[in-house]
Amino acid sequence: MAPFTLSLDPCSLPHCLPPSSSSSSSSSSSSSSPSSLVHQLHLHSPCERPKPAAISISSSLQGARAQFPIRQGKPSSSSLLRTAAVRHLEGSVTGTAGLRFGVVIARFNEIVTKLLLEGALNTFRKYSVREEDIDVVWVPGSFEIGVVAEKLGKSKKYHAILCIGAVIRGDTSHYDAVANSAASGVLSAGLNSGVPCIFGVLTCDDMDQALNRAGGKAGNKGSEAALTAIEMASLFEHHLPLV
Repeated sequence: MAPFTLSLDPCSLPHCLPPSSSSSSSSSSSSSSPSSLVHQLHLHSPCERPKPAAISISSSLQGARAQFPIRQGKPSSSSLLRTAAVRHLEGSVTGTAGLRFGVVIARFNEIVTKLLLEGALNTFRKYSVREEDIDVVWVPGSFEIGVVAEKLGKSKKYHAILCIGAVIRGDTSHYDAVANSAASGVLSAGLNSGVPCIFGVLTCDDMDQALNRAGGKAGNKGSEAALTAIEMASLFEHHLPLV
């Protein structure tokens, strides 16, 4: 190994060491060093205030660095997450062959729900879902969606159930009861049937908000829900049975 020079600032040494011992250690160190490695310690004059320990090494360590490469920085979070030992399962929206979908749609606020259904069917068509693989079931209102969705899920004919409705706030608390019941009903349908039931029910303060989310400036939530149904159907069909 190439010789190097080690310099210690005596101000960083503990105060318990007397100056004489420091100087003697310097001379003994230089005399007892191996012939293949030369150590030189230089102790400077004491200072008034101690400083943090500082060790400087100057040498031609290119050879040592070549033998022991130093990796700087931390590995990225993506490299930690995606390793050969970790499986990442996610559905696909491109492989829809063989997937069947049920759509439960509320007739109440039909001016809105028809637009949501149109957006959903267009998305199914865009992602190559055949029309004969889609069944649409109409129910009176959003309150009735949950029980029908669960019935379709338990039939095991469908890979995902898309639930479409529109609940608009009125002058009474009826809105809260229907909105909460629709959400919990769709959730229970998925849990009890084991088939993904997608919540595509709008809960809006007024009709303008609903229309904006049924193909207006806020997009079409029926289309977004259909895309979610495709991905979840793919996930359950191709991955989760293997777990």
